[in-house]
Amino acid sequence: MIEATVLAALGAGALIGLVLALVGGGGSILAVPLLVYAVGVAQPHVAIGTAAVAVALNALSGLVGHARQGTVRWGCALSFAAAGMLGAALGAEAGKAIDGQRLLALFGGLMIVVGALMLRRRGGPGDPAVRMTRATARPLLARLVPAGLAVGLLAGFFGIGGGFLIVPGLIWATGLPIGLAIGSSLVVVFALGATTAASYAASGLVDWTLVAALALGGVAGSLAGRALGNRLAVRGRLLETGFALLVMAVGVVVVTMGLP
Repeated sequence: MIEATVLAALGAGALIGLVLALVGGGGSILAVPLLVYAVGVAQPHVAIGTAAVAVALNALSGLVGHARQGTVRWGCALSFAAAGMLGAALGAEAGKAIDGQRLLALFGGLMIVVGALMLRRRGGPGDPAVRMTRATARPLLARLVPAGLAVGLLAGFFGIGGGFLIVPGLIWATGLPIGLAIGSSLVVVFALGATTAASYAASGLVDWTLVAALALGGVAGSLAGRALGNRLAVRGRLLETGFALLVMAVGVVVVTMGLP
């Protein structure tokens, strides 16, 4: 039974890694339903805590590459992350206090919203010159702090990376172009995932064996996704649309299963 569970977690990690490599963000939102319905994790809170660790590890892996490419605006990202970590800590405590099945139903509702947001086209070119300096700190922080706090609350409550909210939040707060917003968002995803994971781990709600299996599967899935992505690059928008519809469909199923 344990071997079957680990194999299922490896497969789930591979699927998440594949999706992340093909469409960029949002793949980690599949982690919780996969852990509950495919891997067979009986406690929704354990699924959320375990997924949070996997989200943080995935973000850290992606962040290394973006940092080398210079596509991270550290001042903006760290400011957003600092506010988000406070929100994530509060959100995680609130999530643990809610009945697991009710939390799953709410999670399914979030998936439907996420899928709808993914169907929207991304914003304009933005301003690549934006940076956190003494002159720009005050107006930037006036937007970064409340946006980070709000996103952190949701990320902590549901145990997700929140990249689908962080990227538009950074663009709204700073005016960064999409490429820099994605790179910078990984700093925040890692910070929020680590904060949520620490809260759940302290309550004994993380399955570390499954974390290792998800991480190993994610590496394999990412490699396959990058190879496949080169062939499907011209159909990027079609892939994003298909994935958004999949997320919404899974969300409907999760809501139905989670309701009493």
